Amino acid sequence: MAGHTLRVGNVEITSFSDGYLEFDPCNFFPAVGAEQWRPYEAHLTPEHMVRFNLASYLVRSSGRTILVDTGLGPPPPDAPNSPWGELLQALQSHGVHPQDIDMVVMTHLHRDHVGWNLQRQGAGYAPTFPKARYWVSRKDWEACHRVEVRERFPNAPSCVWPLQELGLLELVDGEHVLTRELSALPTPGHTPGHMSILITSQGQRGVILGDAAHSPAQVQETEWVSRADMDPLQARITRRQLMERLAREGALVAAGHFPAPGFGKVVTVQGRRYWQGVLG
Repeated sequence: MAGHTLRVGNVEITSFSDGYLEFDPCNFFPAVGAEQWRPYEAHLTPEHMVRFNLASYLVRSSGRTILVDTGLGPPPPDAPNSPWGELLQALQSHGVHPQDIDMVVMTHLHRDHVGWNLQRQGAGYAPTFPKARYWVSRKDWEACHRVEVRERFPNAPSCVWPLQELGLLELVDGEHVLTRELSALPTPGHTPGHMSILITSQGQRGVILGDAAHSPAQVQETEWVSRADMDPLQARITRRQLMERLAREGALVAAGHFPAPGFGKVVTVQGRRYWQGVLG
């Protein structure tokens, strides 16, 4: 899916999708029972599965063209009908070519956010976006090399590590200015260096969420932890603080795993927070 566009001041954000993944909600959120999902059945498929959009966001800011996250990547040869692998076609259908991208920013290094970074070229790799530099948090870069957690980053050797050898890697420490209107906002817990992208332009604010939340249900249920959260305690703290901030500031949110296009706001009604989706 492509073509849904919103603006935050001078910044233009367009939502693209690499496809989707589906899971049993009690498997993906192992401490959350089926009965706890009953108030949130609207966020499940008719088959009572959680469907996660694999969103990437194309951001135009300060004369730069920035791609935030690059999906799961091409399907394996033995599964050509997998429900993902659509990102490059989606970009092209919207008139965006790989060479148009100036920056690739990864919210974190899990496999469904880095899949199109690189492509095989002979015995090595070539960047999918040949004119871009690739930005990632230093903490995640270090984590994906640690033996004890390396299985959390299964495609890092093919989709992340070669970026350094190619001289394309930019490491981000803490809060970091990406353009005059974009900055990296540390939101750890899902991964050690997970970051969201804060947009500030003409008095307006927006946040590209990354995986600080996977489902709209977590806007209210900030204690719900997914099996993919590497530090569950920190993930809860980050999610609670972030949702409180988003509701307080009324910022536009681009949530990559929420139903496409993933645009919306966190609103408070009678003391409870809700996800209010909007279309571009």
